[in-house]
Amino acid sequence: MRIAVCSDEPYGIHEQLLGALRELGHEVVAFGSIRSGGEEPWAAVAAEAAESILRGDCDEGIFCCWTGTGIAMAANKLPGIRAALCTDAETARGARIWNHANVLALSNRLLGEHVLTEILEAWFGTDPGDAGAEGVAALAALDDRHRGG
Repeated sequence: MRIAVCSDEPYGIHEQLLGALRELGHEVVAFGSIRSGGEEPWAAVAAEAAESILRGDCDEGIFCCWTGTGIAMAANKLPGIRAALCTDAETARGARIWNHANVLALSNRLLGEHVLTEILEAWFGTDPGDAGAEGVAALAALDDRHRGG
């Protein structure tokens, strides 16, 4: 899979994130500070990376910022993006099953080596299946209703 990976500022944990993704056989497409090495505005970083998913250039995304909240909120402004802020493996697993999340939002501040590994294993090891399909369809209907569709 091609994974859009972004952050608004550089953190040491990003090297482990990138290495783990490559070990799992994914191709990393870097955005924001992951690409530039400097600080970037979180809303713009999220939009650029999310648009790569919507265009089909990337299959999914892993978006990071200090809390993970802002980058998730910005990404979720784009219809078709379902970014889930996950701080543990069970939340990541649930976001895949019940929300069919296509963007994993992470907190740079909270990530440690073992937590990151557990979250990635849950994220990539969980097949969304059909369990959350009804909720995802209802979410898409909300997008349509508020865009005048």
